[in-house]
Amino acid sequence: MSDFFKQLSESMANIAEATGKGLVMVAGRKRMGASGIVWRDDVVVTASHVITKDEGIKIGTADGGVHEATLVGRDNTSDVAVLRVAGGLTPLKFADNPRVGQLVLAIARPSSTIQATLGVISVVGTGDMEGFLQTDVLMYPGFSGGALVGGDGAVLGMNTSGFSRSESLAIGATRINTIVETLLTHGKMKRGYLGVGLQAVRLPQPISAVLNQETGLMFVSVESDSPAEKAGLFMGDVLVALDGQATPHLDSLYAVLNSANRIGKSVVAKIVRGGQVQDVPVTIGEKA
Repeated sequence: MSDFFKQLSESMANIAEATGKGLVMVAGRKRMGASGIVWRDDVVVTASHVITKDEGIKIGTADGGVHEATLVGRDNTSDVAVLRVAGGLTPLKFADNPRVGQLVLAIARPSSTIQATLGVISVVGTGDMEGFLQTDVLMYPGFSGGALVGGDGAVLGMNTSGFSRSESLAIGATRINTIVETLLTHGKMKRGYLGVGLQAVRLPQPISAVLNQETGLMFVSVESDSPAEKAGLFMGDVLVALDGQATPHLDSLYAVLNSANRIGKSVVAKIVRGGQVQDVPVTIGEKA
């Protein structure tokens, strides 16, 4: 038994040490530093709420170096900010397979040295929390922007205290990667727009059986001159899929609309109208 704990302890320490090479200290606010993850050799991801200035941002690397960083953009909805640096940093590897009950290390660099704490993934978010992980790790000051790491040393997400002081949350690596790609390409989060008010509703059993889907999104309002109105969509229609992606809840629709490459594209909205499933083409607009 003692050998098992020794091996486990050594493995955790090795993971923390290796991860630390891809973590930076982020000085983006007046008070204490936060942490950041090297996403690419010239790109750092951190928590949006720890960046309170647009200029004069600095990062501190594992070798003691201090570098200037430029704010590329941010997504306050997910509490993610992307910084650009000169290059030459050590990026970490990422994974997108978090599991409830999985042991994880929260590793941070709020100063010149790394810090770590152990926990378990409590919830892998679905619905409105899709793309987020809830853990029981203790979020020390400066841990926001640090890495949540699995037993294989791959980064599962970025820790943040920007949403709640009572829960430890991490933004999943897959969600972060989408945000990073969008911000690097456009400098801002481009989000699609239909111009509708929505409410999740249960589908009639026969339709649910055919679609293998229990719920959809009913249009409770349609804005004048919106993409939805131009496509001939009406109040009372129930959206069950958009561009081939099922929309059983709001977050599943947002995942489709948040893909910048769909803006201006004509896609198929699968709806239920009058008890019948119909396909209606709609051109996705861009949210101002």
